[in-house]
Amino acid sequence: MLVEKVKNNDPACSTISLSNYFKEDHPDENKWADCVHCGMCLESCPTYLETGQEQHSPRGRVHLIKSVAEGKIELNEQFMDPVFQCLDCRACTTACPADVDVGGLIEEARGQVRQAIPLKGMKGVIGKFFLRDLFPHRNRLNTISALLKFYQTSGLQTAVRKTGAIRIMPNHLADMESIMPKVKTSVQKKYKDVEVIPAKGEVKSTVSMLTGCIMDIMFSDINQSTINVLTHNGNEVLIPKNQTCCGALHIHAGDRKTGKKLAKQNIEAFKDADKVVVNAAGCGCALKEYPELFKDETEWKEKAEAFAAKVEDISKHLYESGYEKPKSSLNKRITYHDACHLAHGQGVRHEPRQLINDIPGVEYIEQANADTCCGSAGIYNITNPEMAGAVLERKMENVPENIEMISMGNPGCMLQMALGVQKHGRKAEIVHTVQLLDWAYQKDQENNTDKSSTDKVLSVREE
Repeated sequence: MLVEKVKNNDPACSTISLSNYFKEDHPDENKWADCVHCGMCLESCPTYLETGQEQHSPRGRVHLIKSVAEGKIELNEQFMDPVFQCLDCRACTTACPADVDVGGLIEEARGQVRQAIPLKGMKGVIGKFFLRDLFPHRNRLNTISALLKFYQTSGLQTAVRKTGAIRIMPNHLADMESIMPKVKTSVQKKYKDVEVIPAKGEVKSTVSMLTGCIMDIMFSDINQSTINVLTHNGNEVLIPKNQTCCGALHIHAGDRKTGKKLAKQNIEAFKDADKVVVNAAGCGCALKEYPELFKDETEWKEKAEAFAAKVEDISKHLYESGYEKPKSSLNKRITYHDACHLAHGQGVRHEPRQLINDIPGVEYIEQANADTCCGSAGIYNITNPEMAGAVLERKMENVPENIEMISMGNPGCMLQMALGVQKHGRKAEIVHTVQLLDWAYQKDQENNTDKSSTDKVLSVREE
């Protein structure tokens, strides 16, 4: 069993810990108890495949996390590196015969590291700005959205690119700027005075929608497509105004305190919801794992469990509640990329593929190793650009040739895969699965309108 002691006997650090961990929110020993270091996880781990180093494998990380609990190693820089080099993609848990929750251990360990080794200097300033001063605040996100929109539409972006001023940025950030999507009006702003977005036709259910932060700024067109598809299929849509960032990026970064704060706000915001529909894999996985944040807080854990049970990815919701199959053809060659936090984190694989295959004219081509990580992993491609780039290269080797579209269900993956397509000179368009349905439904409507007009003309001629 773990032994309690005062950390390092330091009077300035009076926090009681479990061996070399702080007591508060320490890694759960039940999560590593079933790991027998069999090695079944090795071939599934992107960082191990790149480095070949044991400390960058799932079983190696589990061993390190357990060793800190046993007092064999300290919470120091040597421990921090393999813990933060992990993509947290959950592929190892899928491969593990014992379902060891490596992702949960990694996130708990990161929280411990950030208690022991807080970010300082410029990294600390940047981390605080994004994680605490920006993402949790809707008004500030709207300001950033307006600034980005001005940057793109005023000619400033064109000037920055033509003059080469973009080169003052680090290469990986300049790359991300080059594939940044066009910023449009967020659905939070568009529907700010609307209590309920009505269903088209008979009402089958009422759902509440998480709009997200990055999704509603950078991909508001996907949020709009989500609303269009939901209402088309008989769902009334509610958008709670007091919802906030899901906290996934904070939890990945080890800022569990802010993650818990955001979780509590969302639990309260959606407490009256029958169903919480999410179109971002990382957000959906984080929402479903809220109970893990409150394992030591009985009241909030119960609330989190009730909340998590209502969370459902858009593709799964449509598949299980029933959706209208489009009649119009898209006539595109499409492959599908499994977002890690959708396939490994939520076990959603078949549903999005079925949605794609139900669209007439689609030539679906399965991608080899479709559930391997693309290297996005939240903001991993910004904090760990070299490893993210290597993982992306391996991913692009599996993307079929002559594909016109690559479909997926996560905004971070969309940006990373767009970068891969650009670097490899491909022509494939990066799309969200729900957009494909929305476009097919729009074609249905256009065709019905044309048919109606033709019928009227024929009717007049006959008269």
